[in-house]
Amino acid sequence: MTNSMRVRFAPSPTGFLHVGNIRTALINYLFCRQLNGSFLLRIDDTDAERSKQEYEDAIYEDLKWLGIEHNETARQSLRFEQYQKATEHLKSIGRLYPCYETQEELAFKRKIQLSQGRPPIYDRAGLNLTTEHKEKYLDQGRKPHWRFKIADEAIEWNDLVRGPVHFEGAHLSDPVLIREDGQPIYTLASVVDDCEMKVTHIIRGEDHVANTAIQIQLIQALGYDPKNFTFAHMPLISDEQGEGLSKRLGSAGIRTLRSEGILPMALSNVLARLGTSQPIEAFDSLEPLIKEFSFSNFARSTPKFSIETVQAINSKLIHDAPFEQIKPYLPEATHLDSNTWETLQRNLNSLHDLPTWLQILDGSFTNNFSEEDKTYFQNVLNCLPEKDWDQDPWIEWQTSIKEKTNRKGGKLLKPIRFALTGLDHGPELGKLVKLLGRQEIERRLERAISS
Repeated sequence: MTNSMRVRFAPSPTGFLHVGNIRTALINYLFCRQLNGSFLLRIDDTDAERSKQEYEDAIYEDLKWLGIEHNETARQSLRFEQYQKATEHLKSIGRLYPCYETQEELAFKRKIQLSQGRPPIYDRAGLNLTTEHKEKYLDQGRKPHWRFKIADEAIEWNDLVRGPVHFEGAHLSDPVLIREDGQPIYTLASVVDDCEMKVTHIIRGEDHVANTAIQIQLIQALGYDPKNFTFAHMPLISDEQGEGLSKRLGSAGIRTLRSEGILPMALSNVLARLGTSQPIEAFDSLEPLIKEFSFSNFARSTPKFSIETVQAINSKLIHDAPFEQIKPYLPEATHLDSNTWETLQRNLNSLHDLPTWLQILDGSFTNNFSEEDKTYFQNVLNCLPEKDWDQDPWIEWQTSIKEKTNRKGGKLLKPIRFALTGLDHGPELGKLVKLLGRQEIERRLERAISS
């Protein structure tokens, strides 16, 4: 038996995906997969002027990178006929009426209402226009925009996050559904699509709460039952100071995070648990997040997003990841193998650090050493074991150096690390020594001696 549960993610291809809408996509996906439902990816491309193919391509690519798989797709720009039918139906039942005010006139009305302490609700002047008035506006070159008439009645639903929600229709402003150029507004297109595509759960940010009240009446006006829909409105994310997300955090595209070496699960682990009572953990797949997901875990308060938390989870994932798991995220590191990865991984905070360490392994660094250091390196070189380096040579070599130079601890280890890597920190010397091999170690020590 097929599960009829269906969610949708409807991004607009007018920019790259960022933290806020990725969280919406992820929450939809986790909930959907937990209930074995269907995930609809709907491209909201009705804004032809701002929509670009590169942004749409990026949406598909970034969702794939995050592991968010869709079952089906739709495109709003191919559905104008359906929106036109809905428009004509709303006109026929008297719920859609033409208005001719300019943006300046509407702004002036709002200013007066606010100065009088009244909410800026549209005064329905368009409903009182005579045919003569309408013809006069048309003669002036004004084209109408069309508003949906909100019924003066209570609007209620039980929200999966907010609990019982109540609005009075009289307190809502009649929304514009059709622009002057005849293009449908998101409010109309979204409702038509949700109804015709049999979406069952609408999960989005709490900035859509009032919009949901309007859409419930619109669903009814189009002849559908609002009880067929379940709504969940997630608290919007803030920064660590409780302010709205800055451009750096809120508008950072997934591509920016990827270029900084962030793994997809680092971001998913943080966004899935943000604002819940559950701890943020470093899971290496979405399965635990799917299994443990529940809207009851989300608080009503505004969650604070920290890029430092993402970086910390990212670091832990990298430190624990086997090579085969990390390899797909390193397509350019063609010469990287499991031994090299295991040697370096605990020194990486992000995949962005890897090229630097690979350069170090290649010997692409220079250093100048004191005469005392050079003498020490000569002794270190003389102690290099001749044994089979397929085994672990470090313990024997370290013991030999200690006996010959009477050095130990940092005085023994740090100069060797400098000579081999050009740094005073890095992988365990035992792993590094085995990875470089006797011939390369000999070459680097000789270079240090002659520096």
